[in-house]
Amino acid sequence: MSGSTIDREQPEGRTLSRIGRKPIPIPSGVEVEVRYGGVTVKGPLGTLEQDYHPEVSVKLEDGQVLVERMSERKFHHSLHGLTRSLIANAIVGVTDGYTKTLELMGVGYRVQQSGDGIVLNVGYSHPVEIMPRPGVTMEVEGNNRVHVRGIDKQKVGEVAAQVRKVRPPNAYKEKGIRYQGEVLHFKPGKAAARKA
Repeated sequence: MSGSTIDREQPEGRTLSRIGRKPIPIPSGVEVEVRYGGVTVKGPLGTLEQDYHPEVSVKLEDGQVLVERMSERKFHHSLHGLTRSLIANAIVGVTDGYTKTLELMGVGYRVQQSGDGIVLNVGYSHPVEIMPRPGVTMEVEGNNRVHVRGIDKQKVGEVAAQVRKVRPPNAYKEKGIRYQGEVLHFKPGKAAARKA
């Protein structure tokens, strides 16, 4: 009861920064350096630079990163949570890294390794070659699976999206490129509808 009363009394938008208020623990083997407008995160897998808005305060205290906002304005609430998430992602990236796996669906669809990049054969008259961005690697498993890996979550996501965009899943046929674990809702075609 008391908790709900406190929530009602809080200014509008207060719930937007619950994530922002959580301290970010710094794992063993990771170094975080805070400078004006950005942080440098060094870990076993590499180094990342992460900028943040100057109207947010970031500091180190007791082996943790603390993010604080300048006011209760909605703009500062949104910056608070965003900044905390970006710095936390950088720490996870240099510690464990990020992986996005894509799967090819369709008869004759296949993928091959080509140097640092991949070559996709997905029903076009020509193969499609994709090269990774700096800091991102692409690894083919079998002939229908691609692992996109890196320490920068945003870059990994962008390269994976680029691969998927070559042949997005077809809503009527079980063909295309999907993320591993992606739930797809296929629609019945006109022929199936007529039979029904």
